[in-house]
Amino acid sequence: MILRNYPGFVEQYYSHGIYVYISKLMRFSFGWVPFSVGDLFYTIASIYLLRWLYLNRKRIIMDTWNWLLDVGATLSIAYIGFHLLWAFNYYRQPLNVSLNIKADYTTSELLDFTNRLIEKSNYCHSLLQPDNDSLGVKIPYSKSEIFDRLVNGYDNLAKDFPHLVYSPKSIKKSIYSTPLTYMGFSGYLNPFTNEAQVDGLIPVYKFPTTSCHEVAHQLGYAAENEANFIGCLATIKNEDIYFKYAGYTFGLRYCLSELFRRDPETYSNILSKVNYGIIENYKEIQTFWMDYENPLEPYFEKTFDSFLKANNQADGMKSYNYVVALLVNYYSDKPL
Repeated sequence: MILRNYPGFVEQYYSHGIYVYISKLMRFSFGWVPFSVGDLFYTIASIYLLRWLYLNRKRIIMDTWNWLLDVGATLSIAYIGFHLLWAFNYYRQPLNVSLNIKADYTTSELLDFTNRLIEKSNYCHSLLQPDNDSLGVKIPYSKSEIFDRLVNGYDNLAKDFPHLVYSPKSIKKSIYSTPLTYMGFSGYLNPFTNEAQVDGLIPVYKFPTTSCHEVAHQLGYAAENEANFIGCLATIKNEDIYFKYAGYTFGLRYCLSELFRRDPETYSNILSKVNYGIIENYKEIQTFWMDYENPLEPYFEKTFDSFLKANNQADGMKSYNYVVALLVNYYSDKPL
């Protein structure tokens, strides 16, 4: 609670200091294992917890105070471990401060940037679907191949931002992909093993940006909007045309949503410029999530929203959308 008031200190001594070594050590330790060690850890911990609760059920009444002390001590250890191993990154400087760019933008700036993204997205789409601009793009790689290929984008990004070198690699499909999907999540970072976990069920089109998003968390960007921004840059910077397409259309989707919120009429006019095949890829993602809708999903999202607000992201789930501000201002004086 004290450190959250000193973002400059956290940025210098934790995010660019001790965390760099923690992250590399844990990625070196667990990255080579073909399955998710963190998911296995959660499974064993859950079994142990259920066993402990069963064996100590009578203590709830007979020895309430010491039972609460045991529970509280365990939660305290987990809480401080969570922060020491990763979560202090929630309290680092905002990325716009580190990049020395504005935190807001005008509708005119948004419109200009959205047009630039449409041009790039349409160009990539025309290369991948030269015969029909109404067909969505099918990425021909396996999900494991995408994990290998994403490193190129971070290598190129590291030429401008050396701290974003991604080595060693530790990214895996989650053992719990089915529950994750029903909860409405594409992936997560395990803070106790520093493994980037991606939902193995999501469509391949979504895999490059989601994987790069989780790697951004792994490299110390805890805020969701900042992980979206870094992940978008890493896919755009990738030399692979499929990654570039995924990155450009990822940013475009957020910009179109924000433009619709600000000016629905302009949004309707500009949408006609987008190749219909790109819209088909957006529909593919929408259909996927609709197939897994369930009554409990809003409660999971509400819980995660509360978690984000408790960890220095006052806008909760809405913070995902603020990637637009970072993109618009970062590329204001740079080529896409």
